[in-house]
Amino acid sequence: MEVGQMKVSQIAQILTSDSVSEETIIQLQQDPRVSVGQLIKKYERRQTAMRLESQRLHTLFRFERALLDDGFELIAGVDEAGRGPLAGPVVVGAAILPANFYLPRLNDSKKLSAKQREELYHKLKEKAVATAVSIIDAAVIDEINVYQATIKGMYHVIEQLYPRPHAALIDAVPLPDLRIYSSSIIDGDALSASIAAASIIAKVERDKIMDKYDLEFPQYGFSRHKGYGTAEHFAALVKHGPCPIHRRSFDPIKTWVKNHED
Repeated sequence: MEVGQMKVSQIAQILTSDSVSEETIIQLQQDPRVSVGQLIKKYERRQTAMRLESQRLHTLFRFERALLDDGFELIAGVDEAGRGPLAGPVVVGAAILPANFYLPRLNDSKKLSAKQREELYHKLKEKAVATAVSIIDAAVIDEINVYQATIKGMYHVIEQLYPRPHAALIDAVPLPDLRIYSSSIIDGDALSASIAAASIIAKVERDKIMDKYDLEFPQYGFSRHKGYGTAEHFAALVKHGPCPIHRRSFDPIKTWVKNHED
């Protein structure tokens, strides 16, 4: 059937495909029906968005491509979630992505909604060569400080990966004692696909932990603020004081503990 003889519903079905022939598009562009013109514009906008996303992802893999060109086959991205909160653990995530991996919307976890992170998390768990997490709880953070806790978690998470990576791309934190090649990239979760993947793994895993703590300590609202210093969280601290997962080395908890020990 000639394109011009098709019903609008049939044309709409054809245009749901991402591989419509150029000849068909040219014919549809000449169709005088207003509704067909609208469908073509919608199709063209979708194609433009897909091209831009493909270009963005190509750029996001530039560090990985450079390492692949240098002979490194398995490249791990490493990132953390939870350095800033007043409560809960630091969670470090790691991911090794396949070469030529294409995952639309892959990005720094901070630039994604909770729903988008959850969807990407499941796809990464399914399609990544390997993923791992390391959880450093509040007691360790208080003992060695949050930066050292992050370093500890990063070394640990890389050791957990199987197969073992040949190189690691790390968000900001240098790991000089790592036994494989590594590169620390400032704002790496926005610049490297592997680090972005690790940031999603870490964030989703930590959010799940804080949701469980919310059931154990419902008076603090952990499922809503994940332990960060929101007005709700501060109000709960004033009313109830800290609970076992609060970081005693962080103010205002540090001050509260000191005042109540005196």
